[in-house]
Amino acid sequence: MRLCPGSVERVDCAVVPRSEVETEGERIVKILGISCSPRASGNTVVLMEEALAGAREEGAEVELFSLAGKDIRPCDACGACHSKGRCHIEDDMQAVYDRMAEADGIIFGTPIYFYGMTAQLKALIDRTFAPLGDGKRMANKVGGIITVAGSVGIIDAVKDLYFYFATQRMLPGNWVGAYASGKGDVKGKTQAMKAAREMGREMVQIAAKRFEFPRGFGRNHFAYGTHTH
Repeated sequence: MRLCPGSVERVDCAVVPRSEVETEGERIVKILGISCSPRASGNTVVLMEEALAGAREEGAEVELFSLAGKDIRPCDACGACHSKGRCHIEDDMQAVYDRMAEADGIIFGTPIYFYGMTAQLKALIDRTFAPLGDGKRMANKVGGIITVAGSVGIIDAVKDLYFYFATQRMLPGNWVGAYASGKGDVKGKTQAMKAAREMGREMVQIAAKRFEFPRGFGRNHFAYGTHTH
């Protein structure tokens, strides 16, 4: 599902030609919002749409991709991605890989289930151990976070996602957390809605700087002193 620049509605539409949304000599910034809620139109999506509307205000091309109803299987630790350069599991994650590869910034949205992120988001994170396609990785992309909870657990999801950004060499953007229980309740949280829009705007400005981590330095996925290192 694409969100057309200049529109505040969630609509199906063709991508607006690049010439209409960028100045000459500048590459358009692409922001992808991934709602990892099993609900297609809950509070997580409401905040996600607001964040993407903010990104659109800054001239970005934006897309909302919902995992609701999608078949995202867990990583099976087969190791095929090391030898083949891609995940061998043929499911809806392949469409996510394509979108993530093209995005300059990615907003991860999740409600809080049992004091943490949803199973859908955890499965997606694990599957990005494999390259996104054509050898592309998550490095240098801007990461943003949206979380919605009925009670405790927001900080746990935020912490886990920021650590994910660090290990993937992503640029950490802002995060927005809100407490809401009933469907659509978050629309009444004016400060949360404003923060989401501002986060979207900021992510575009960060991505436009085209920062890149220096090559040749990896990120540690382990602690030294264990039996393996």
